[in-house]
Amino acid sequence: MVEVGACSPLAHRVPDLERVTQRARGAIEIGDIAFLAQVCLRLDPTLAERLRLNLPVEPNTHTQAHDGRERETLWIGPDEWLLIGRPETAPNIIAELEQRLAGVHHSTVDLSSNRATVEIRGSARLELLSKGCSIDLRPTVWTSGKCAQTLLAGAPVVLQERAGDTRIYIRPSYADYLVDWVVDASEEYWETTSADRWV
Repeated sequence: MVEVGACSPLAHRVPDLERVTQRARGAIEIGDIAFLAQVCLRLDPTLAERLRLNLPVEPNTHTQAHDGRERETLWIGPDEWLLIGRPETAPNIIAELEQRLAGVHHSTVDLSSNRATVEIRGSARLELLSKGCSIDLRPTVWTSGKCAQTLLAGAPVVLQERAGDTRIYIRPSYADYLVDWVVDASEEYWETTSADRWV
């Protein structure tokens, strides 16, 4: 009997991401962040404030839990948030929300399989993303704590700017396309010789 385990939508492209990181020599460092818990919460924003759920109410921002949990909450819309947690914690997040929101009109949905996650570091990461994104990604504007639903090279994504890295949440059906675009768009940052070319 063959055991079948979970597999990231980007697992087969990890070697390509690693080669981009190697060739860019620090300007671009990119990797697959697999299996993050992702929970969508829909709730009246006035209730969110009253119940002290630490949900960001300013558009296109995200917050981090201050109680030791590795959890971040992204503002997606006026009454919609995306809670990000460690792998396999989505049931715990949903159970906690259901307990705190008992009797309150709301919706919680596990979207952990709905998006792949790519994390980009390096001094040129925002310059790279600006090639395919129409929002203002200048470091003076696009700062840590920002997030946005937008298009990257025509593909719908959620961008999240964190301290020292940018995360891209993308539908699995676009994951291969995103890697292909990154490979092409990052070529100018590669330090190559005639014997060290992309093949």
